[in-house]
Amino acid sequence: MNVTIYHNADCGTSRNTLAMIRNAGIEPEIIEYLKNPPDRDTLKDLIERAGLTVRAALREKGAPNDELGLADTTLSDDQLLDAMLAHPILINRPIVVTPLGVRLCRPSEIVLDILPAGQQCAFAKEDGEQVIDSTGRRVR
Repeated sequence: MNVTIYHNADCGTSRNTLAMIRNAGIEPEIIEYLKNPPDRDTLKDLIERAGLTVRAALREKGAPNDELGLADTTLSDDQLLDAMLAHPILINRPIVVTPLGVRLCRPSEIVLDILPAGQQCAFAKEDGEQVIDSTGRRVR
């Protein structure tokens, strides 16, 4: 099964998403987008296929968003994309691509909606929140 995750190992949401993919018995292609950012066309395509606006795909929390003044609502999509390409940390994550679709997996459980295989066993997030029960079913 072809599954790709645009991953940041320093992000708990991204780690939880990756763990749920693996809990479905899938070893995804892992793209560490901070080291290997997508090119402009790929980023635009991911955003479009995920049903997001460019602004919704922009990570607004912390630096360098504030320093670059990206909260300015008059900035165009092209300007926001330029900032994301220059500073990949601004790409909201994780983005997951499967045969069933593309999603920004925030919260991480969103990945369950597009995985082509079910969960194989119980799963709890890093913070202890139970997501999958012992029968492989979503808790909520």
